[in-house]
Amino acid sequence: MTMANFQFIPEFEGVCVVTPKVHADSRGYFMETYNYKEFSKAGLMTSFVQDNQSRSRHGVLRGLHFQRKFPQGKLVRVLEGEIFDVAVDIDNNSNTYGQWFGINLSSDNQKQLYIPAGFAHGFLVLSQEAVVSYKCTDYYYPEYEDGILWNDATLGIKWPLDKVNEVILSEKDKGLKAFSQLK
Repeated sequence: MTMANFQFIPEFEGVCVVTPKVHADSRGYFMETYNYKEFSKAGLMTSFVQDNQSRSRHGVLRGLHFQRKFPQGKLVRVLEGEIFDVAVDIDNNSNTYGQWFGINLSSDNQKQLYIPAGFAHGFLVLSQEAVVSYKCTDYYYPEYEDGILWNDATLGIKWPLDKVNEVILSEKDKGLKAFSQLK
């Protein structure tokens, strides 16, 4: 019995939108957000070693982050609120190098995004607040952390800026480099 729908994004190898089956009744709902057997059967043969969670307010943009060494695959979901989630292909051997995929994830639509290693990741909070949880395929190593400016003109990410009053960045994210500086 499949507990989730797996929609692979054909243009981006390994990127997958996962929609868990939600069992709802008068009490509320139950859903299985991860099952190794189901993910493996769908072709996502990965295991996770670390879970992360953040709470952010409206307009916060986190990213675009990745690790140069020990790259992380991520399974991203929203526990409260709504975000615009983005994956950027940074594998220079890929046919989609420098291209991006974006999707709204929310506590209402219950969708998750699997982003394989070899992609940078970032998100913009669209709701008043958002609680984002993501599983990682490798551990966090701050010494290998890197990133790309969220508004890099080469990437041309179409962030839904009409839904926020201002973009709020960390000091670290303000200092990220241009995509052209990755090589």
